[in-house]
Amino acid sequence: MEPVIETFESRKKHMCVKGEGLSIPVCDKASLPGTVTQRTCVYGGARIVLMPITDSIHLVHGPIGCAACTWDIRGSKSSREDLYKKGCSTDLQEKDIVFGGEKKLFETVLELNELYKPGAIFVYATCVAGVIGDDIKAVCKKSEEITGCRVIPVQSEGFQDHNKTKGHWIGCDALLDYVIGTKEPETTTPYDINIVGEFNVAGDLWGIKPLIEEMGINIISTITGDSHVDEIAQSHRAKLNIVQCQKSSNYLAQKMEKKYKIPSIKVNFFGLQQTVNSLREIADFFGDEEMIERTEKIIESGLKEVEHKTDEYKERLNGKTVSLYVGGNKAWSLVRAFEEVGMDVIMSGTKNGIREDYERIKEAVRDGTVIVDDANSTELARLLKKYKPNLLISGAKEKYISLKLGIPFCDFNHDRISAFAGFKGFISFAKEVDASVSSPVFNLNYTSLKGD
Repeated sequence: MEPVIETFESRKKHMCVKGEGLSIPVCDKASLPGTVTQRTCVYGGARIVLMPITDSIHLVHGPIGCAACTWDIRGSKSSREDLYKKGCSTDLQEKDIVFGGEKKLFETVLELNELYKPGAIFVYATCVAGVIGDDIKAVCKKSEEITGCRVIPVQSEGFQDHNKTKGHWIGCDALLDYVIGTKEPETTTPYDINIVGEFNVAGDLWGIKPLIEEMGINIISTITGDSHVDEIAQSHRAKLNIVQCQKSSNYLAQKMEKKYKIPSIKVNFFGLQQTVNSLREIADFFGDEEMIERTEKIIESGLKEVEHKTDEYKERLNGKTVSLYVGGNKAWSLVRAFEEVGMDVIMSGTKNGIREDYERIKEAVRDGTVIVDDANSTELARLLKKYKPNLLISGAKEKYISLKLGIPFCDFNHDRISAFAGFKGFISFAKEVDASVSSPVFNLNYTSLKGD
């Protein structure tokens, strides 16, 4: 059954309840200037895709304020360099805006190359750079000729579209146009893959990578968590792309399939059954009997390691309710993980999901679940008051709304510090969710706080 739309009075935003009628919410739309919104701009979307490349400089060509949207305030971890965490900006001033910022950009690129000798320098165009007409492609080309370093333009002027997804695509295009296919691997195997759309937030990649390597698979590159630009340059020789964050990276996988004939499968390593299913799908793709047998042993060992370690948490969480208001991919990929700890998902939504995300949400949730798109702070507060979940999963912007309403909160966006992917990650997931839901502070009321 299709869901019925219920309209917010405050503006033309939509929510629906699965099983009650007509269509999924409005989604993947540009936010209107002047409206209250929590979407970010194109530039922010491009940075999310590219900034986990650890051996590269990420240079923002614009006013210093734009550099505040950087990966060094997020949780993408590195096992190697931390060069990607240096915030770099051309810091355009009034005179640069009047007379142009190309000279300043050129000099900044040369200085950064001299200081750090990076694997690449990604140059992000912001709204101001686009308005004044700076030709960052020409500057990058000239800089690369002089330095010998990859200098990659990212045409991410924020005014192009008030939709983060467009920024994801632009970041992917920068990799396709200037990186992927520019270096050949020294050796190849029949089992070479890329992990696409995994950004190693809180170290999630480190819960996935060992499982895949134990299967006998060679990982050419991760796009882009804990990666080097030269590894991504060789990714065109993979036999398969596995796509973890499908919102940001399906686009890249589809382009690579068209250009390099690399097939892709969608995976999800959040939750036990989703991890098991993903490992089996990868093994089935290659069809190697030894690999399939090895994979079953890995699954058996992984499940045994988790066995009984989450029982205590499940006992307390059983029957509790949870609302998800997160990035598009997580709004559906977390549903099964919560069900595995005994919780009911009563609401799921996203700030910037695409239509496919909402279709996947519909498939994942039960009838009666509220599905919401791009709610602002007031609307989210109204929903939380109405449905009274035992837990809200969201990002830093929503934390204080939840806590002020007395609703436990758990961060599952880029700011989190605990890895949740894979078998070991599921234990951390259950522990952190229980710590939030079962915190005694939420059983206190104003009278008891006063000591009366």
